Amino acid sequence: MEKIMPNRLDRGFFMYQKEFEQKAIEVLRSGWYILGNEVKQFETEFAAYTGSKHCVGLASGLDALWIAFRVLGIGKGDEVIVQGNTYIASVMGITINGATPIFVEPDEYFNMDVSKIEEKITPKTKAILVVHLYGQASNMKPITDLCKKYNLRLVEDCAQSHGACFDGRMTGTFGDIGCFSFYPSKNLGAFGDAGAITTDNAELAEKIRIFRNYGSEKRYHNKVVGANSRLDEMQAGLLRVRLTHLDELAAEKKRICERYLRELYNDKIMLPETRAGATHIWHQFVIRSKQRDELMKYLDAKGIGTIIHYPIPPHLSEAYSYLGMKEGSLPVTEKYAKEVLSIPLYNGMTEDEQTRVIEAINTF
Repeated sequence: MEKIMPNRLDRGFFMYQKEFEQKAIEVLRSGWYILGNEVKQFETEFAAYTGSKHCVGLASGLDALWIAFRVLGIGKGDEVIVQGNTYIASVMGITINGATPIFVEPDEYFNMDVSKIEEKITPKTKAILVVHLYGQASNMKPITDLCKKYNLRLVEDCAQSHGACFDGRMTGTFGDIGCFSFYPSKNLGAFGDAGAITTDNAELAEKIRIFRNYGSEKRYHNKVVGANSRLDEMQAGLLRVRLTHLDELAAEKKRICERYLRELYNDKIMLPETRAGATHIWHQFVIRSKQRDELMKYLDAKGIGTIIHYPIPPHLSEAYSYLGMKEGSLPVTEKYAKEVLSIPLYNGMTEDEQTRVIEAINTF
């Protein structure tokens, strides 16, 4: 029996194979491969989809994060509040600029515990980086209220939340800047690395456009020391195809997750919950178990693959040992790192595959 992988990117391709192939040939035949019509069109279409005024295509989600803080002028001596259980790229967006991450514990929805933010604010705090983890929108009203109260910048890490809403408003539109990844496994995935920034601020959008292209507004006229971080024409074209199907792709994953929520009933696992007022686009279906490692081995023996998102919290990683944080610094974050497990979830997942996953977990 074929092993069920945690994710299958080929299924999503085959669903719209003809459209993807036609677009790829169209881009190849155009003779224009960097910052052309496909990028412009994608930026317009994705801005419209999210409800933002501006979108700037970039080379990756990490580039979106660190460039966001760079253009906001946040750097050495500044502090940025971020949740402890995020992927390390969120933190790198802060530290690449020389700023210091100040970690806040997550709540029961895996997002930032808003009740723990205010106590972390100091005169050095310049921004909050909110992460809509696993595809669920964070509790945005208290966060935006705090940003107004303390005059803080708000950056959203939307790498996993394309199309998720809080109180009817899409992620990526609450803050000064929304940062998106289009890594292939995302709900809106490219066929390689790709990313983007959304903003309603025309001045910031222009700064980012200049910065992504070697700091150049006009060829060979460099205004600042920038980066080479351009969304390329091929990825933009392929993303345009997937964007037209994004809502139906999200609806399919939602149906799979609703089945999981209905039919998984093992008392050794905890199922994910969705906050009132938030929507979840199910980038991952993350369960928790105090016997997580044993469960992983059991499922693997039954031909079912899983992934841990994430086994080592950023504050305990070797990369951030210089922060001097030890085990026990963030008990909730560390507990989640020992308990979370992402089970198989992908577009094109068959009912039989879903049944195998459910039966295996229920018999653990």
